[in-house]
Parts: sequence; C-alpha cells; structure tokens
Amino acid sequence: MEQGSADFVLVDVRSPETFARGHVPGAVNIPHVDMNAERMREYPDDTTFVVYCAGSHCNGANKGAVRLARLGRPVKEMIGGIVGWRQERFELSR
Repeated sequence: MEQGSADFVLVDVRSPETFARGHVPGAVNIPHVDMNAERMREYPDDTTFVVYCAGSHCNGANKGAVRLARLGRPVKEMIGGIVGWRQERFELSR
C-alpha cells in the first residue's frame, strides 16, 4: 500500500468523525450505512474491498462486508480492526 500498488481498497466503515481521529494509513472512509450501488459505482466491479471498524467489539465491518457482498462485490474483513492494528504497534494516520 505504501508504494501505491495494492490490489484492494482498504475501507474504514466507521463515522467520518471517528475516521478523522485516526485510521489505518491508506484507508478510505465509507461508513457501512453509505455502502449502496450508487456510492460504490466509483470503483470497478472487480475491485476487492477490505473492510475494518474499531475492533472485535464492533460489528461495523461485518455490516459493511454483508452490504458489499449483497452488491456482488468481492470483500474481506480485516480482523481486529483499529484495536488489532494498534496491538501490532502500527501507527494511525490522521
């Protein structure tokens, strides 16, 4: 991702306010409630999405994954979310 060659889009499904306080570098913010055919049209149909939220206590990534799957989009979940990212001692972007 740092070199701009990722074959997926990393999506933070939390609110814009929470995203602004800190997110995984390279992530885009698309709250799961905004994931609809019109919003996702900006990405090619074969784009793979990797979604995450706050952590295992949050079900936003699950909701986002289900919404994307129902739209026929390839999707995966980043297990652990922000909590897992920080536990691995990785930094957040603002």
